[in-house]
Amino acid sequence: MITQEHKIVDIVKESLGTADVFDKYNIDFCCGGDKPIEKACREKGVDSEQLVRELNEKLSMSDSETKFINNLNPAELCDYIEKRHHSYVTEAIPVIQQYLEKVCEAHGQSHPELFKVRDHFDTSAGQLSQHMKKEELILFPFIRKMQKAKAENQSIEKPHFGSVDNPISMMKEEHSNEGARFEEISSLTNNYEVPQDACNTFRVTYHKLKEFEDDLHRHIHLENNVLFPEAIRMQEEFFGKV
Repeated sequence: MITQEHKIVDIVKESLGTADVFDKYNIDFCCGGDKPIEKACREKGVDSEQLVRELNEKLSMSDSETKFINNLNPAELCDYIEKRHHSYVTEAIPVIQQYLEKVCEAHGQSHPELFKVRDHFDTSAGQLSQHMKKEELILFPFIRKMQKAKAENQSIEKPHFGSVDNPISMMKEEHSNEGARFEEISSLTNNYEVPQDACNTFRVTYHKLKEFEDDLHRHIHLENNVLFPEAIRMQEEFFGKV
């Protein structure tokens, strides 16, 4: 049973499905999830008892994705993140950018906040693309190398970046930056509330932005709270504590 004293990050690690509940109440479970439910709810003005009820209902349901992820080793988790989340981001960015251009042209005069949303998203698109490349070319290959050496009971040399903590610290900082950027987008759109005068393109645009943010939260959670701690533990098996 989940209680108000449980930390958010631990709950989502146990069941990814609970992320939907935290998203519903706009409570951060990735970068800022290392706090008890009671404190997070107090900060957001959310009824913590209601939230806990919904979390326990969600926890009682089957969560096959969580079971699947918990059985992955760090190298396999890198593969999963690339195939599930990196691919989604790469495919979704140009689609959302096209929609934002259309709604800015059609509704920008009556909804000037759309221009700020577009600018924030364009910045995030560029930053996330660079971020994912750094993971795919530097961090993830070393994690796979450690996993292979561990499986074959082989030793490995220290990486050129010194310690896995270094790229991980950079990745976590960039996660925080993008999380903050999407908080601003959410604020500008009143949590993606579609205006009364919105056309279907407007509605689809907000839906896709919300979908993108939800995926980003899960993406960051898997890296910050599952993959990165495992990579650090595996590094310690080879080189001791850094």
